[in-house]
Amino acid sequence: MSNHTHTELFTIRDWLRFAVSRFEEAGLFYGHGTQNSFDEAVWLVMATLHLPHDTLENFLDAVITEPERRELLHLIERRVTERIPTAYLVREAWLGEYKFYVDERVIVPRSFIAEMLHEQLAPWVTDPETVVSAADICTGSGCLAILLAHAFPNAEVDAVDISDDALAVAHRNISDYGLQDRVQALQSDMLTALAGKRYNVIISNPPYVNEESMEALPPEYRREPQLALASGDDGLEHVRILLEEAPGHLHRGGLLIVEIGHNRDALEAAFPQLPFTWLEASAGDQFVFMLTREQLPA
Repeated sequence: MSNHTHTELFTIRDWLRFAVSRFEEAGLFYGHGTQNSFDEAVWLVMATLHLPHDTLENFLDAVITEPERRELLHLIERRVTERIPTAYLVREAWLGEYKFYVDERVIVPRSFIAEMLHEQLAPWVTDPETVVSAADICTGSGCLAILLAHAFPNAEVDAVDISDDALAVAHRNISDYGLQDRVQALQSDMLTALAGKRYNVIISNPPYVNEESMEALPPEYRREPQLALASGDDGLEHVRILLEEAPGHLHRGGLLIVEIGHNRDALEAAFPQLPFTWLEASAGDQFVFMLTREQLPA
């Protein structure tokens, strides 16, 4: 690409058009917070310029400076040629209204459980005040643990991950939200380090990509820690552990809520005796199940 490019593009409108053209030409994959080239371009351009995304209309005709143009050109090129997710390039990811710091040490947050926490797990939790302990297993960037703390103001939350790298990111997000006194980041292989602990709610968005799908992942997903994606041949390795060990870590009436990607049929075939409740998400009721402690095998 010519070095003259950044001298020909002046306004945010120019740069959005240019980014969309480059993204379309390159046939990029979206799936880390946006679904299309325009939304991706808005995110990359606005975040790079440190402007709130919802102020786009105010600034479309604003002329940007030479250093800003060089930075934009650099990031657009990296997005296209290296297939690095925008979240990593601009060091942020969003779940609804909540913004989190992310980098290559964690997968980019994307979870239907976030929508359910926004509703305080209604109708399954009737009184949010009564949830005093909760855990997020495979917390990654800590995002769902932070949403748990917001949903349940009386809850002490354990944010659990096997990866020290991920926990370093989780620590940063927990302190960004000022939740150090209620959210504790813990290094643990699933539930092994939680001996003696019990919770009202355990949530998990664990690795759930099966072997076949791992082979077919787009390059953008290959930029993420593979540890956080792969879960054995059938994608159910981590779910099996949760189903086996969660009962010993739930209070009476406690809830286990797990996101499983596209594995609903495989899961129901593997555990025909379990009365899964499938929770309604924006994309349908295929992706997140709930079981109470009483429904889990003792």
